[in-house]
Amino acid sequence: MALQFFKYQGTGNDFVIIDNRLQTFPKNDTKLIAKLCDRKFGIGGDGLILLENDKMSDFKMVYYNADGAESTMCGNGGRCLVAFANYLGVINGKTSFNAIDGLHHATIVEDIVELNMTDVDEVKIKPAYSFLDTGSPHHVQLIENLSKLDVQKEGAKLRYGLYGQVGSNINFVEQLDSNSFGVRTYERGVEDETLSCGTGVTAVAIAMHKLGKTSLNSIEVSTPGGNLTISFDHQEGSYRNIYLKGPAKQVYKGEIKW
Repeated sequence: MALQFFKYQGTGNDFVIIDNRLQTFPKNDTKLIAKLCDRKFGIGGDGLILLENDKMSDFKMVYYNADGAESTMCGNGGRCLVAFANYLGVINGKTSFNAIDGLHHATIVEDIVELNMTDVDEVKIKPAYSFLDTGSPHHVQLIENLSKLDVQKEGAKLRYGLYGQVGSNINFVEQLDSNSFGVRTYERGVEDETLSCGTGVTAVAIAMHKLGKTSLNSIEVSTPGGNLTISFDHQEGSYRNIYLKGPAKQVYKGEIKW
């Protein structure tokens, strides 16, 4: 059988996206999903996303890591899926959609997608790092000489050594100026560095604000794959109206035998 797919990327975070409104994709076939995400034997991607019908919103997002396992929220994946829904005509510039962590709102103008992220009520501050959940769990750690860091090696140590098999995404951060930060992320499920991570840069922006590294509520983050903007309201220790903004682009579409 031939499967039609689309390839999207958001600041280098790339995804295989499939229109599954007719429920034809074998969602429980983790080996197939992993094969489709494989960069040598499949299409290649940091994850796979299904667009499905939803009774309560414009559409539903179902996200799988590159290892084939269904996973928690993916911010860049959500932005790419909004661009895909707009391409299909499912939406027209504005949307509300459901994901594993609840309802999200988003807008798209040309290829710039601004996505509403889940609220954050708690940021755990440790001596060497911070930990919070922005739809997915994130470890945030300030370092020096970010460009020279072996992210795969050091990220894996923390992902397994500190968080066990369930794991966490690991973000290494370097402050660039009073309102911008450089970020490199090791993603669980990919088990390697990715060029960008949407929930990760969101976690970084909030953690840096919580630590007093910036006093502003609109923060610029630079990743190896490009730049993103995170904005939020800070009210009585909680973070609300969190938005992740940046480009999301279709790379190509095609068919693959499976």
